[in-house]
Amino acid sequence: MRTLIVDDERLARNELKRLLEPYTKIEIVGEAANAEEALKLIEEQQPELLFLDIQMPGKNGFELLSSIEGKSPEVIFTTAFDEYAIKAFEFNALDYLLKPIDTERLKETIHRIEENQAQPEAPTHANERAEKVLGENDQVFVKDGEKCWFVKLGKIRLFESMGNYVRLHFDDQKPLVLKSLNNLEERLDPNTYFRANRKHIINLHWIEKIEPWFSGGLLVTLQGGDKIEISRRQAIRFKELMSL
Repeated sequence: MRTLIVDDERLARNELKRLLEPYTKIEIVGEAANAEEALKLIEEQQPELLFLDIQMPGKNGFELLSSIEGKSPEVIFTTAFDEYAIKAFEFNALDYLLKPIDTERLKETIHRIEENQAQPEAPTHANERAEKVLGENDQVFVKDGEKCWFVKLGKIRLFESMGNYVRLHFDDQKPLVLKSLNNLEERLDPNTYFRANRKHIINLHWIEKIEPWFSGGLLVTLQGGDKIEISRRQAIRFKELMSL
């Protein structure tokens, strides 16, 4: 995995690089001492994984993640403080490592990442079905508590990230499913479903109105009244996708 280390302490960055040396599947493509440096590197290097400190001068780690436009990398927080753990997992963190980082604890984390990345040599029918790209005519089973729906995907106008869950918006229903928005994005047909920003995926067929918005972004109104901001970076992709 293409990996970026973000920490304002040079010694901490060097120590983490040393600890990661045995793991050949982790490719360190850069390091940053603050959020501004990190945002520039994220755009240039497109890392798949961040080792991210929380307390830094300027923007903290959470504010950095909120500033990323488009698809966010996976995140492992590294911090000397344990009081941020709950908030960290609201950002879909893969893990939360306390400094000084324990080598066995890091080994467990990397092993779990490698297991998730591993691809079977001969996919079963179940795996093939799980990897199938879903279009608007596919039907999906949704369960939230005691309620269940079997809903046509084309009826879902909006997917909204809610920490470790995603809220689906269809008809007058808004159930939560235990999925990350990044995982859902990989499954959805990009010709119909568009990543508007870090928190939202919209169904292009449900757009009712488009307006210019702040800093080069766009504001779309969906049928039903939902107003979603398309970030500046994603607005460029949106215009390319939708133009003649």
